[in-house]
Amino acid sequence: MKKSIHFICLPRFFSILAAIFMAFSAWAVFTEPVSAAGDLPRLVDEAGLLSDSEKTALLHQLDEISERQQVDLVVVTVDSLEGALPVKYADDFYDAHGYGFGAEKDGVLFLVSMEERDWYISTAGFGITAVTDAGLDYMAEKILDDLSSGAYAAAFTKFAEWCDAFITQARTGEPYDSGHLPKAPFGYVRNLLIAFGIGFVISLAVVEMMRARLKTVRSQPGADAYVKRGSMQLTRKNDLFLYQHIERRKRAENSSAGSSPHGSSTHTSSSGRTHGGGGGKF
Repeated sequence: MKKSIHFICLPRFFSILAAIFMAFSAWAVFTEPVSAAGDLPRLVDEAGLLSDSEKTALLHQLDEISERQQVDLVVVTVDSLEGALPVKYADDFYDAHGYGFGAEKDGVLFLVSMEERDWYISTAGFGITAVTDAGLDYMAEKILDDLSSGAYAAAFTKFAEWCDAFITQARTGEPYDSGHLPKAPFGYVRNLLIAFGIGFVISLAVVEMMRARLKTVRSQPGADAYVKRGSMQLTRKNDLFLYQHIERRKRAENSSAGSSPHGSSTHTSSSGRTHGGGGGKF
């Protein structure tokens, strides 16, 4: 009996290899790190504010903090809000794309729109507890200078770092809030005090040198010593009412928005979920 040997032709062999390679490539694309249950990465730079290297570094930072803290940190940049309010756009983007950990969808989203230079930070779940209203104002002070000057990578990096610190603090049961905000590093305060002290000593020495040169000048106990006797006579006097100042303050009105026990005002998004946050212009 004759045995036959079958050879696979080279074109067919390379076709099989190409198919396998494409399958692995597709797997790599679809396993890009995304949020806990979302369909998009934690960095969506539609406005093209970041370079490729900046995107890679920022996405790695957002993924690392999010997975470690179990709170989604998301950065979204767009050219336009398409007529929507920043709060609505941020909340709806967060909800529609499934961001957030756990049943409460814990997370924080930072939205930047270039059309009207709007920014908004939307919080959900534990993000509402961690980033209070006072904490959000504090965070904004730290990142808005970079945002205004076009240092977007630096602004987004600081956002992630501050969120990490705020979440860690909130885990202790005492979130950063009014009267309890992060303190400046001691080194910074120390350097400021040293600079102030040096400036004070120098200014004191200069003033003393100037005072020592005034040999003929002496202070007088009363103002009449500077007026020549008989040179001024008061013939008439009367009181003239110039103006009055009345300060009015608007009484605080009840708001339909709720608030958390830790000082975060909240509202309901169009999808029915509870969000906190705030924003403005840069």
